[in-house]
Amino acid sequence: MPPYSDEMGGYVCNLAITRYATVTVTRGGHREPDAESRGSDKSITDAAARRFHMNDASISVRSDFPIGAGLGGSSATGVAAVAALAMARGESMLPSAIAELSRSIEVGDLGIAGGRQDHYAAAFGGALGLRFSARGTEVRNIPLGAKIRSDIERRCFIVYTGQSRVSGETITAVMDAYRNRDPVVLFALQRIRALAESMADALAAGDLETLAKLVTEQWTHQRSLNPAIPTPLIDDIVEKAAEAGSIGAKALGASGGGCVLVIARNDRIDQVREVVEPLGEILPFTIARHGVDQCE
Repeated sequence: MPPYSDEMGGYVCNLAITRYATVTVTRGGHREPDAESRGSDKSITDAAARRFHMNDASISVRSDFPIGAGLGGSSATGVAAVAALAMARGESMLPSAIAELSRSIEVGDLGIAGGRQDHYAAAFGGALGLRFSARGTEVRNIPLGAKIRSDIERRCFIVYTGQSRVSGETITAVMDAYRNRDPVVLFALQRIRALAESMADALAAGDLETLAKLVTEQWTHQRSLNPAIPTPLIDDIVEKAAEAGSIGAKALGASGGGCVLVIARNDRIDQVREVVEPLGEILPFTIARHGVDQCE
């Protein structure tokens, strides 16, 4: 995220999964309150409706992911809201335009610190290599072969710690440290960017073993960015998974809670599942091949 991405150049490798935010827009009459939408979702959809000048729209949100899970859920809600509101007005938007507007609403209108990567994941789907600079965002769609797709879905566990976190506060603290030219943070951000570029290449090559090693190193640098990022429970999940046969693990999102990704050795899948299952909720997933879907 800026200012790092504008000044130094940023890179994110991410993968969209089948956990969804579904936004429904109904036009006509006065806006009705939506009792089912979570508070954070309502803030996003209300802000999106203001951007579209749609005072007559009733908006509901359904989500199948926990709040504060570090899975990009708020960005998925923003992307779905923008896509639904555009369609309600009979407009068609490119995925990149949807992602940028969603991010502008979340950061500019609501003041929530964050980057663009989660918005692009929700808008495009699949595996992405995203390069950020002051000139804009370059999107690399990474084709995934059948084997790497199957390996990821079989050997990767997303473990929800049950601890929600406020990512904006952590991100702001890290960016403040960058502005102050903290040497630890500067080095960590540089390595995280380089590792993300290598992760994109590993995914493209269908090499989950190399990807797992890169994920492990990334976590060592991510946790050095701020004391609030690692937690005792996250460390316990990572440690016990490694003892059982994982070859890579990291917390997802800004961390301080949320979810942990664990990558098991091919012959230790059951053993890894057995040790992490008591420590958090394992969220089933498959890889989302497509991004936001606009339908009547």
